[in-house]
Amino acid sequence: MVQHRKSKYNVLSLFSSAGIGELGIKACNMDILLSNELIKERCTLYQENYPETESLCGDIWQLKDEIISAWKSKEVGSPFLIYATPPCQGMSFNSIGKIQKEIRDGRRPKEDPRNRLIIPTLYIIKKLRPEWVLLENVPEMQNTIIRTENNKYVNIIEYITSQLSDEYCGKAEIVNCADYGIPQKRERLITIFTRSTKGKLFFESQDTFLPSKTHSESGIGGKKKWVTLQEVIGDLPKLSSEAGKNECPTIPWHMVPIMKKEKFWWVENTPYNETAYNNQCVSCGYDGTPRHGMCMMDGRHQSRKNTPIYCEKCGALLPRPTMIDKETGKRRIIKGFDSAYRRMTWDTPAGTITQNFQYEASDKKLHPDQNRTLSIYEAMVLQTITDYVFKFEINGKPIRRNLCCKIIGESVPPKLIELIIKQVIKISK
Repeated sequence: MVQHRKSKYNVLSLFSSAGIGELGIKACNMDILLSNELIKERCTLYQENYPETESLCGDIWQLKDEIISAWKSKEVGSPFLIYATPPCQGMSFNSIGKIQKEIRDGRRPKEDPRNRLIIPTLYIIKKLRPEWVLLENVPEMQNTIIRTENNKYVNIIEYITSQLSDEYCGKAEIVNCADYGIPQKRERLITIFTRSTKGKLFFESQDTFLPSKTHSESGIGGKKKWVTLQEVIGDLPKLSSEAGKNECPTIPWHMVPIMKKEKFWWVENTPYNETAYNNQCVSCGYDGTPRHGMCMMDGRHQSRKNTPIYCEKCGALLPRPTMIDKETGKRRIIKGFDSAYRRMTWDTPAGTITQNFQYEASDKKLHPDQNRTLSIYEAMVLQTITDYVFKFEINGKPIRRNLCCKIIGESVPPKLIELIIKQVIKISK
């Protein structure tokens, strides 16, 4: 067992994945004594980067009492912080009343068990009584309805509050990472609770634990302007999604997938800040063929299904995303919104980096002026991972590219966590 010194800032991390968010915690000189993650491969990578942390790998439902015992065995008292990022897939925007009616009528869809992972999380929190609790998730979490231990359906934020309100105060707030100097318009739901006297006094006067925003889109009011894509990746070596041109030998992970010839044709003909769905004729130069766009169907925005794929003037095939229909044998437009196969813009932060950032069909992930998607290294930069030291390797060997993309896309920018933790420490002093 790893021996730990008694520290004022001891941390328990739950749903730790590979530990990218924890880079911000470590930057504040906190000691992460214990972590829990379900997936073995992520646990192994976590241990590579945090060898001083005891890591329990497995299902939190099954390990919740073992996690509590492992912490207590360290004899360091209550954690200063429990940091948790429980997943909330399958989110529901329905009202509680509607859900209950669907259950009664037998029309309620199958429950996603991941939405209930907050239950063992709160069980651990109440047993260990940390001074601070920091939960991070997607904004939609605030609209999620979960089934409790008593088979009642409640809003997840209301459930968290009801479970902690006897001893803790706090709230959930949506933050845009770009407002904190991170080159990415990534919105997260940050939930912070505390039982510390200083924290409660601060919350009474401020009604928030979040640090003040440092940036804004306009840059007025004493704030800096959002950090743009150009500022952070504009000078990196050029790449192309062609064989032999898709990797940079001097910058690890600065690499992109090779595109099929037809897809490359769509991309190379896509103008700046445009989508390949709107590409015009490269045979005769006619630029009046109708664009892709959106339409309203049943009250919802949907992509057009009748977007032209041939030039209205000369009849040539347009460099738009198309495929051969297996049933008819004819070429048709590929279903998709006009945010797909779309180039990013230099003068704004990036959009949200997801696990699919190396797929050209992903939401606005084509490079502004090079014929490719974002490289893995560029995603690391936009996620602020390169501001810290993190090894994407196990036993000296790089991890799989697909795994690397998943870990980056599912993480929170560590810079955001660092700024929040610095605020928490400042309040606690």
